[in-house]
Amino acid sequence: MEGSDRRAEAACPRFAVRDSLYTPVRVVELDLDEPDELRSPGGSGPADPEGRVLALVRLHGHPLGLVQATGTAGDPASLCRALVDAAYRELHVPAQSTAAPAARHSRVGRARVQAGTPLVSVVVATHNRPAMLRQCLDTLLRNPYPRYEVIVVDSAPDSGAAETLVRGRYADRVRYLREDLPGVARAHNRALAAARGEILAIADDDCLLDPDWVGAVAAGFADDRVGCVTGLILPAELETAAQAALHEHGNFEKGFASQAWSLDRPTRDPLFPFTAGQFGSGANMAFRTDVLRAIGGFDPVIGTGTLAFGGHDLLAFFQVITRGWTLVYQPDAIVWHRHRRTERDLYGQAYGYGAGLGAYLVAAVAREPAVLPAMLRRLPRGVRYALARSRRSGRVAGVGRTSPRTCSSRISRLELEGLLYGPVGYLRSALRSRTAAR
Repeated sequence: MEGSDRRAEAACPRFAVRDSLYTPVRVVELDLDEPDELRSPGGSGPADPEGRVLALVRLHGHPLGLVQATGTAGDPASLCRALVDAAYRELHVPAQSTAAPAARHSRVGRARVQAGTPLVSVVVATHNRPAMLRQCLDTLLRNPYPRYEVIVVDSAPDSGAAETLVRGRYADRVRYLREDLPGVARAHNRALAAARGEILAIADDDCLLDPDWVGAVAAGFADDRVGCVTGLILPAELETAAQAALHEHGNFEKGFASQAWSLDRPTRDPLFPFTAGQFGSGANMAFRTDVLRAIGGFDPVIGTGTLAFGGHDLLAFFQVITRGWTLVYQPDAIVWHRHRRTERDLYGQAYGYGAGLGAYLVAAVAREPAVLPAMLRRLPRGVRYALARSRRSGRVAGVGRTSPRTCSSRISRLELEGLLYGPVGYLRSALRSRTAAR
């Protein structure tokens, strides 16, 4: 949502990202079942890159990790060999005998949900980005999962471009809804009210979706105790220094191993379950529809497009866990996110992340006042843990060797400033919401 981004830009200082010193990195996929072929993110066709390349390595469709190599024009075979060598050198590659080479993830995913295949309602909220929306929907509609509906919610649009696109290009395949009040939480609640599926899966309009994303999301709900599933978010492009800096900082990527959290399976984090950001991100999340309705949907006071800048996804994760459900991180559910390309957008987004986190913590106490004593008891240890963890983070596949080293510290500083603003943003947004309701 662009409105809150502009406000965040105005609220934070600006720094110079030296794009002239940055060498673009091409992002591709490589499956070790087909080691001589590179593909573009989102299943959008073959790739023949040159220069620096960052590759998602898969085995039988499952993601293993990221590796990097340099390609030469007209010599794709050498690049493939270099990436394969890097994969076996840097990643844990299971023995090929663990699955048949032809057992692609789409088949595995469909097999898992074959019995009583749930209907998945896929929601894409959009705001004045018809070109990105089109690319997102094109990748989404390639999913072979047998039972899903697609709902586009046009959030406070300035024109009819998104409606024209959906009703024209996707007439019988996508439902169009309009939400006149701004805020991504309101857009998602609009879709929640209209959804017919047992699972509500949410992706952002600036993402490209893996061809097997819907099936992987549905597979994450195989256990009846699971109330929410999040997935892997990778960069769709690293064309600018700002994009590389955000990738290096690690805001999105949560790793390549499946994880599960619940009240009876806490993490080592002293602030669990308040540090909901470790569970995933709103760009790639799904809920049992009845569970999401039971917690009251998303809080419209917080989230992108409000004065709080974000946090509606974190609050939903927190509520799912505190109500006794399990939250699962499913790395097979992959989306490719188009990070902001300019330093102005990068630092505004960083400030917004921090503000959203601060707003979420206030909203969590407002929704569940009984959690306040536990939060205050854990806060000192939690801050020490977070600082130690942040010092260890920010080293991803060597991309940072040519992105400015100061970017990560500046992003952290702006996130902290945003965090301090977050409670104020929550109160301002709540006041505006009540005024609008009256």
